[in-house]
Amino acid sequence: MSELTALVIGATGATGSALVTQLLEDSRFKSVVVFSRRALSITHAKLTCHIVDFDNPQSWAHLVKGDVLFSALATTLKQAGSQKEQYKIDYTYQYQTAATAAENGVGAYVLVSAMGANASSWLFYPRIKGQLDNAVASLSFKQIHIFRPGFLLRQPDKIRPMEKLGIAIFDAFNKLGLFKSQKALPVEVLAQKMISVFFTPAASQFQVYSLDSIFDL
Repeated sequence: MSELTALVIGATGATGSALVTQLLEDSRFKSVVVFSRRALSITHAKLTCHIVDFDNPQSWAHLVKGDVLFSALATTLKQAGSQKEQYKIDYTYQYQTAATAAENGVGAYVLVSAMGANASSWLFYPRIKGQLDNAVASLSFKQIHIFRPGFLLRQPDKIRPMEKLGIAIFDAFNKLGLFKSQKALPVEVLAQKMISVFFTPAASQFQVYSLDSIFDL
C-alpha cells in the first residue's frame, strides 16, 4: 500500500463528501485528513477529522501536512448571509489553507473553482472564484490543478432547487444537441477526476480544466 496522505477541506459538501469516500476506498492513500468546521457523519480507519476554527489558522496550521491538498470548500450567498461572509469562506479560508499547505511542503493542490471564474468579472461570485484561482497560482506547489465545472449533479439530499431547474433545462437542450458544454457533471465524476490528475503527469505545473476538458480527462 502507498504511503500517501490526502488533505481535504470542504469535506461536508457535495463534492467534498464524494471525494472523501473515494479517497478512503483508494489503496494508494494510507490516510485522509479532513479539516472541517463540524464533524463528519462517517468514520474510517484511514480517516482523521480535525474540527478547526478557520478564523484562527495558527491553531491548526502545523497539522496541514501531507502529499496533496484537495479544496472543495464553497457556500452560497444565502447560506453565508452576506457577501462579506461568502468571501471569507470562498476566498479567505481556502487561500489561507492553501498557503499554509504550500509553506509546509505539501506538493500538490487540487481546487474546485467555478465555470466563468474571472477576477475582473462584475459579478461577485465569479469574481471571487477568479481571484482565488489567480492567488493560488503563485503558491509554491509542484502541481496545481483547478477545476471549473458548470452545473453539478449533487447527491439527492444536497441538490439545490435552482440547480434542479437548471439541470432540467440544460438536459432538455442537450437532447436536442444544444449546449453540450453546459451538461451537468455528477459530483462523483468530478471527485474521480480530481484524484486522477494527481497521478497523471501534467504538461505544466499549473493546469485549469473547463467542463469539456473535465469530461475528457
